[in-house]
Amino acid sequence: EIYSLHVDCKVTSRFAHTVITSRIVNRANESQEVTFEVELPKTAFITNFSMSIDGEVYPGIIKEKAAAQNEYDMAVSHGQSAGLVKITDRKLEQFHVSVSIAAASKVTFELTYEELLKRQLGKYELLIKVRPKQLVKHFQIDVHIFEPQGIRFLETDSTFMTNELTEALTKVQNETKAHILFKPTVEQQKKNSELDETLLSGDFVVRYDVKREATAGDIQIVNGYFVHYFAPQEMPVFPKNVIFVIDRSGSMAGRKIEQTMDALLKILQDLRPEDHFNFITFNNKVEEWKSSLLPATEENVASAAARVQTLTARGGTDISGALLAALGVLEKAEGLPERSVSMIVLLTDGQPTSGERNVEVIQENVQKAINGKYALFCLGFGFDVSYKFLEKMALSNGGIARRIYENADAALQLQGFFQEVATPILMQIEMQYPENSIEGLTKNNFKLFFEGSEIIVSGKISNELDLLPVEIKAQSHTSDLTLKEEANVKEKEQVFQNQRYVFGDFIERLWAYLTIQQLLEKAISAQEEDQKALEAQALNLSLRYSFVTPLTSMVVTKPSDQQQKELANKPTEAG
Repeated sequence: EIYSLHVDCKVTSRFAHTVITSRIVNRANESQEVTFEVELPKTAFITNFSMSIDGEVYPGIIKEKAAAQNEYDMAVSHGQSAGLVKITDRKLEQFHVSVSIAAASKVTFELTYEELLKRQLGKYELLIKVRPKQLVKHFQIDVHIFEPQGIRFLETDSTFMTNELTEALTKVQNETKAHILFKPTVEQQKKNSELDETLLSGDFVVRYDVKREATAGDIQIVNGYFVHYFAPQEMPVFPKNVIFVIDRSGSMAGRKIEQTMDALLKILQDLRPEDHFNFITFNNKVEEWKSSLLPATEENVASAAARVQTLTARGGTDISGALLAALGVLEKAEGLPERSVSMIVLLTDGQPTSGERNVEVIQENVQKAINGKYALFCLGFGFDVSYKFLEKMALSNGGIARRIYENADAALQLQGFFQEVATPILMQIEMQYPENSIEGLTKNNFKLFFEGSEIIVSGKISNELDLLPVEIKAQSHTSDLTLKEEANVKEKEQVFQNQRYVFGDFIERLWAYLTIQQLLEKAISAQEEDQKALEAQALNLSLRYSFVTPLTSMVVTKPSDQQQKELANKPTEAG
């Protein structure tokens, strides 16, 4: 019986630190296996886990992956355990551990994870998955948010709320802080008064955005580490030249091609009149809808929509031929707006089976042909795609990859993705800082900035700087911009001094989190020897700041009368 479940989440300037504590008692008169199961966002890194059984603590220890595997292999002579973490859906992974405890014994599980909230379509989203599977006497979710820039709006949303449960939810908010408390009694948790079934099953979501005054973004400093947030608003949007490259091979037949058609029809509606577009469909043959890019007038969009509705799926998959055809159309395009952004959006659900099949050769040819001029976005539909291949291709060509999960909302996933990249407002953004006084600077130049997102740069201020000057250079649709700002280091440090729930080194941990993510991303598209160096750096930071990343594992040790060791690894989308 879980008698207490507490989710405690502190968000300080977008960096979220979540601790989940579950207390379980064995009310049976013999020993029993109890389970701790938590779903956490894929974007988070686990930083800590422990279980304490009748006062004895068993901590999880984070080690380099091979060393952890080695320790596990030595402890376990028979069979492999499945590992403690697995991906459960498009946003979540699940941590699951079981332990056997004696009659009347108590166990406390505690899991901590951290993540940097990413701004998408104008808001940050904090997702807490709630699934206790039973009534819990003491159930509580506590979310504390501190945003020195000021909170512009804040909302909570949940897939399981009822009128009774709403009474258990309180929200207190001032200019820079918010506290959300959800504390339902056992009666409020019940589906109905006769049955002991819980209503609590699903998502508890907090969404918010911050106020933005300064044109050159906002700088925050704690203990010698700085973070710089930049999210300009209300700027003219670049016209887009976009080619959709759509897989219609046999495996797309049925639900997938229908959902793709649904999404494409909506996406076409969302194009702006100044955009240009075309689409190419492919199986083992490549078909161009038109031989050139057309302006997104009402007639052209209607004519494209009519063609989209006739799509059928059969045949093989010539990814290479289709992408090179799209690049050919962009290369020979004429009369496009002078300052515009060209992009290719590829949607496929399989491996290349026709034309060029060697993924390395395809990657090389595509990269050569793109030559830094266009952005390539790759959407992998389902689990038969080689996600690694799509991810490497996108990251090598200024885009991103996304897996589309085959469920009822696949069309919405596709639309949602396109909305994120539909409004480019800056390109060639360079964030400049005094070279000799910053160490460990994270990525500071960006090809494109889309409205509603945010650029984040972090680093360590090395010498005794009083003022941190920053300069941002970028191209907007109408002009070349230079923005300047100076941060007073002492004043900035003061902001966090008296906040009681700020964990002291949070900007340093944010810097480490961001650096690890960027090193791992860079490694995906790097040459082999560079890859090893990037991974070694990321491993070093993962161990130093105790993050479970794809390069580390957590060894969980249990009492001596059970299979003693288990491993928690970080799963990745590419598997």
